[in-house]
Formats: sequence, C-alpha cells, structure tokens
Amino acid sequence: MSESFQFVPLQYEQFAGLFDRSDADLRAMGAQRMVVDSNAGTPCRVSLADAEVGETVLLIPFTHQDVSSPYRASGPIFVRKGARTTNPAPGEIPVMFRHRLLSVRAYDGADMMIGAEIVQGNELEAMIQRLFSDPGIRYLHIHNARPGCFNCRVERA
Repeated sequence: MSESFQFVPLQYEQFAGLFDRSDADLRAMGAQRMVVDSNAGTPCRVSLADAEVGETVLLIPFTHQDVSSPYRASGPIFVRKGARTTNPAPGEIPVMFRHRLLSVRAYDGADMMIGAEIVQGNELEAMIQRLFSDPGIRYLHIHNARPGCFNCRVERA
C-alpha cells in the first residue's frame, strides 16, 4: 500500500441538521429522505461506506466542485443518518470503492480538469498512483461511472 494519496470524505456536521427537517422542507431544497432497501446502492460520502438495509439516508444535491472554473459541478449524494466522518489512512482505499466501476477525474492548480479515466475499483490504487505521477495534477475526484455521482476527493498525502 502506498502512502502517496489520501481519501477526503465530506464532514457530517455540514449535513447533520438536515435530518431534523421535515420531508416538505427537504423536498423544497431538492432533497429526499429514504430508507435503504437494498445493499450496495447507497454509498455515504461521509463514512465512505455503503449504507445498510434499514438505515435512513438523505439524497441531497451537493456542490462537490465549488470552484471558479468551467468545471464547477454539483450532483446528488447520499449521507447516512448519524454517520461518523471516516479518516482513511494515507494510501487506504475504502471498501465501498472496490466493487464499483469508477470515473477518476484529475484537476490542476487552476481547478481545470486535465485528465479522466474509467477504472474497476479493484484497480483504483494503480490508477491513482499513475495519475499522481504527473506533477501537474493537484487532486482527483472519484465518481461512480454508471450513475456518475461524486464520491469523494483524493489528495496527495
């Protein structure tokens, strides 16, 4: 395992208050409360783990690339109720990535996308290493390739 990269989850505190809102309030902001009814379909962006059947999650619109570049972007994310913000060790790839087809997007210091690759999750580490061998790449975003949803940011460790 290499220690040249670090997965960066979203912080639970920025979403915690949303779980107290009514369903009508959530709908007004484009969000939805759901109870998970199948495994491996609701990856939490805070815990970087798939939600379990029976857990409550919010499906929320989220600006994951909040930058002043043409690549500013937002999309839907899942957050588990009561999730603990994970802290993967440098070089650690959370299990939820291992079984997915992923899109890895590479950005430079001006927040411009300068590369993009599709990879099977079990080959993700080699892809990250290869992309970070380019000194012009500042950070990566990992998305699910099929639905295209943002999962997390990866930085150099």
